[in-house]
Amino acid sequence: MATRFVDERNVDFLLYEVFDVESLTRFDYYSQHNRKMFEMVVKAAVKLSKNMLFPLFEEMDRKAPELAGGEVKVHPSVKKIIKEFADGGWLTSTVPLDQDGEQLPAMVADLCEFIFAAANYSANAYAGLIRGAAHLIESFGSKELYDTYIPNMRGGKWQGTMALTEPEAGSSLADVATTAEPAEGGHYLVKGQKVFISAGDHDAVENVVHLMLAKIPGGPAGVKGISLFVVPKYRPGADGLEPNDLATSGIYHKLGYRGCPIAQLSMGDKNDCHGWLVGEAHQGLKYMFQMMNEARIGVGMGATAMACGAYHAALEYTRTRTQGRRPGQKDPASPPVPIIEHADIKRMLLFQKCVVEGSLSLLTLCSKYVDMTHVLDDSQEKEKYHLLLEILTPVAKSYPSEAGVLAISQGLQCLGGSGFCDDYPLEQYYRDGRIHPIHEGTTGIQGMDLLGRKVMMQNGRAFGLFIAEVEQTVADAQKYQPIAGFAGELQAALDRLKNVTAHQAGVAQSNGPEAFLADAVLYLEYFGLVTIAWQWLLQGMAAQKASEKGAKKKDKNFYTGKIFAMRYFFAYELPKIDGIERRLMADDWPTVEMQPDFF
Repeated sequence: MATRFVDERNVDFLLYEVFDVESLTRFDYYSQHNRKMFEMVVKAAVKLSKNMLFPLFEEMDRKAPELAGGEVKVHPSVKKIIKEFADGGWLTSTVPLDQDGEQLPAMVADLCEFIFAAANYSANAYAGLIRGAAHLIESFGSKELYDTYIPNMRGGKWQGTMALTEPEAGSSLADVATTAEPAEGGHYLVKGQKVFISAGDHDAVENVVHLMLAKIPGGPAGVKGISLFVVPKYRPGADGLEPNDLATSGIYHKLGYRGCPIAQLSMGDKNDCHGWLVGEAHQGLKYMFQMMNEARIGVGMGATAMACGAYHAALEYTRTRTQGRRPGQKDPASPPVPIIEHADIKRMLLFQKCVVEGSLSLLTLCSKYVDMTHVLDDSQEKEKYHLLLEILTPVAKSYPSEAGVLAISQGLQCLGGSGFCDDYPLEQYYRDGRIHPIHEGTTGIQGMDLLGRKVMMQNGRAFGLFIAEVEQTVADAQKYQPIAGFAGELQAALDRLKNVTAHQAGVAQSNGPEAFLADAVLYLEYFGLVTIAWQWLLQGMAAQKASEKGAKKKDKNFYTGKIFAMRYFFAYELPKIDGIERRLMADDWPTVEMQPDFF
């Protein structure tokens, strides 16, 4: 078992040297906080992770949830974990003070989530789902719904979920078949099935509260007819909780991420499943997108966290495992060297470092954009950060998810045959990590969202704001001679991205939506590589600045490592846009022209 899963120094680097979280305390909304407070919070997250979450990482995988007697049994420690999250304020970390929350900046709260997920992703998932569901009720629900559900959810007594997916609908939400018939008493009678519902049922809480999409009969067709409902496993009654005609009909046996159950639900088998409308009828998809977008960034954070845990396990192994000798070292009697001294091992470790720390930088930037929407009064400035968050969300979800699997694979490779065995945690990280390209919208959906919606929205305004942000970093980095060349490379890549985007817009006009979106995933990959190069230039600039000021001796290796990682990304990863660009600029679409009968 590895002993380390996160680099606390890197968390501090992002918070204080790259993104300057302290600057937020100048605004009234965060004025009650200071650096000392932020440091205490992060240390508390690390302590909880080391003492409670990480020791259960393997055990929760080995002792997976089971469905017995109509109820899902989870690891007995899950109840303690949820209680600890509630008692420690982790379920209300970003909730406003006047609602009994801690009102922490998203940057701090989200990096604590990263630490929890790196220690034990499955354990942290329960808390993340409670936070997201509670925030949805808080944002759009009535005071009665708030008073009935929020205190018990945030108190760790009731689980929250996001219940979207159905057996025949999947990601095509227009085909949602679950119905909600108006009934006397202000509730609706819900009938249907939901599948793949994370934490959809378990015995570590008294109740499970589903935020569920359904259609009210007679409403508009397609997605315009979707409404959002609170549908609890047990509904509050005059004498306490009573069954709500909602059954767990099965749980899925998964490749990884086994510590948190994924349930199949059946509602209304006895025509007595009560649901309560959230907000207005037929606005459900709009409401759910709040939780979905938060969840997509959360998936990116989880993917980064898993890749981080795997990276540190691989790093630890390669420092202690001795094998072989340096090329040119001919004496067979000379002692073998630690494998971290071999260039190919360093290549694999650098790739992992670049993926993990580049992704985490992007996700922290997204958190900062969330914070800016809280502290700014100017509506135009708020809109700017909202649009930047919109265009970066599919990238922040998909790059860590896809590259994270590759990074974990390289970590496993560092261990050789040992990595394929469950004596070491790499095989579990590899299994656990594969869910993220699927969770909360597949990579294909993220690609279509980025190219088909976000890049084109408001006549390309979000794209223009993104370009301006990157070009500002380029201009700032050119002031530092040792990294000015990397700034020039990023500018060249950005100019090429503009050309590719313009070409794709032309494809949409000339060849129609099918050809336009056929290679949206490749466009997403291209965009992601440029975006992570931007993050590495930001980190390289912060490291260079610190070095020029005269870094402390203990920090010199850290900053030098950042510069090497930036060099690696620009030398090994950014050039991948060459091949992708060739495909994106082509005028033929084999995947569109290919017919099913040809396979």
